[in-house]
Amino acid sequence: MADFSQYGKRRKAKGGIESRNKRGAFGQTWWGRHFVTAMEDLADPGRIARGRTYARQGQVLNLGVERGQFYGEVQGSQLEPFSASVTVEPLTQGEVAALVGRVKSNPGMLAELASNAIPQALASTLLPHDRGQLDFDCSCPDDGWPCKHAAALMYIAAEHIDSSAATILTLRGVDLDELIEGVGDAEVEFDRDDWFGDATRLPALPMVDFSPAMDDLDPLLLRRVFRAGGAEENEVSRAVADLKAFYTRL
Repeated sequence: MADFSQYGKRRKAKGGIESRNKRGAFGQTWWGRHFVTAMEDLADPGRIARGRTYARQGQVLNLGVERGQFYGEVQGSQLEPFSASVTVEPLTQGEVAALVGRVKSNPGMLAELASNAIPQALASTLLPHDRGQLDFDCSCPDDGWPCKHAAALMYIAAEHIDSSAATILTLRGVDLDELIEGVGDAEVEFDRDDWFGDATRLPALPMVDFSPAMDDLDPLLLRRVFRAGGAEENEVSRAVADLKAFYTRL
């Protein structure tokens, strides 16, 4: 068990990021939980517990995101805050091209990404899934990997990911606008000898079960409609019979 007494008590931060999580697990979305789990599976339980406390008590002063990393300052036991970072390996050009190809073949994925969600089918591409894709750094003297400051930063980053899934694209080096443009650049195949599609084979029309029109009408509502026009009851009955006979002849 690591001895944390040598580092002194933390100084209460002023103006830090207020965590939405006051108890329980961090990560309200499945992709936010994925990031949290990826870190917790690697880290010392004591440092993780202190990182959660730091996050909930506003010790993380700021959070930034750029291609390949989250970064920020975390107030610890020293007068000056520590600089911490969480690094995630960006996608290669080949991986980005493969991502565009997958999204092209499934337009629903692009709709999810544009609506601030991560498609489950892209989890293996966009989310870190082994320790080689995730790294932590901090200017504090603790040699833990991650230390409590980096862990606190990760928890706040997970909350940011919850509310802005596009952050994951930024982190992995993918620009959403460029992704949309890349998908839109897909070539549309057409027959230059058949401009108007006269030879195009259309899908078969769906088979619809036949149902007499009168069976689909509510007889009580139908009679109420006729009565609304001031018709007597015998006239209403005759109108209903005439309407039934009309539909029978069709």
